[in-house]
Amino acid sequence: MIKSYRHKGIQQFFETGSKAGIAAEHEAKLALLNVVKGPLEMDVAGWKLHQLKGELAEHWAVKVSGNWRLTFTFEGEDAILVDYQD
Repeated sequence: MIKSYRHKGIQQFFETGSKAGIAAEHEAKLALLNVVKGPLEMDVAGWKLHQLKGELAEHWAVKVSGNWRLTFTFEGEDAILVDYQD
């Protein structure tokens, strides 16, 4: 389950159901992230799951469109710090 957000549009989507702050085609990836228990469960063909490097080495990312990635890390079985990054 997602416990914390860095991106306000993603937070609004989960708290109110509003898709105003996200691209509608990202809904499936966000929904899956909300139920998985660890980052490797996001390794879906074509999503290009990868672990980040450097200061964000504990974070993971999946491709959402173009250069944009959905980034997150896990605390136990909960996704935290969910964000969009270019």
